[in-house]
Amino acid sequence: MTNFYVVATPIGNLGDISQRALNVLREVDLVLAEDTRTTKNLLNHFGIEKPIVSYHQHSKISKINEILAMLRNGQNLALVSDAGTPGISDPGGQLVEAIVRELGDLVKIEPIPGPSAITAIASVCGFPMDRFLFLGFPPAKNKRKKFFEEVIASKYPVILYESCHRILKTLGELKEVCSFPERKERTSFQIVVGRELTKKFETIYRGTLNEVAKEIENDKVGGNIKGEFVVAIDKK
Repeated sequence: MTNFYVVATPIGNLGDISQRALNVLREVDLVLAEDTRTTKNLLNHFGIEKPIVSYHQHSKISKINEILAMLRNGQNLALVSDAGTPGISDPGGQLVEAIVRELGDLVKIEPIPGPSAITAIASVCGFPMDRFLFLGFPPAKNKRKKFFEEVIASKYPVILYESCHRILKTLGELKEVCSFPERKERTSFQIVVGRELTKKFETIYRGTLNEVAKEIENDKVGGNIKGEFVVAIDKK
């Protein structure tokens, strides 16, 4: 049977990759990567030489068909994202869906679990995390108000992703939605924001929306808000 592996890779610290992930990357015929340059650097670091083919959010249906053809021909493939676990807020899910739909039991789809910013922030946020809601990235333009209304309406802690370019905008808009006049209930929120998790300059901010936004704003003045952010929010 042909194998298709969904392989988690480090979110920053290369020491977090699993031995099983390395074994799979050494054994497969080809690696599908969100960014071939990033994945090539990862493979080079561990002395792995494999063909790498790009698969990302702008890939067309023809690319999916090419991948399906490889699997039909018996090639064992591994899918990786730039960081973390594929299929979670990245285009890997669409590819897995196509494989299930088109190839069914002809291909064994196997998860190779590992690092994830979601579980990383959940483990250190200090909120009750037996249940939580993950919402991915806020919309870049349209429907942002609706997105943040869903955040503050949740009965459970919420985790979301954001880029360094929009983190302050997102915190500001979230604060605006919390204070809309039509909101009869005035609920305070605690927030934990992780920046550059597992990397050298990892920073975890804790406090109210105002407090955390002010800390990040101060770091921005110092030029220190590069990288991706993961945000955990809970009502208090």
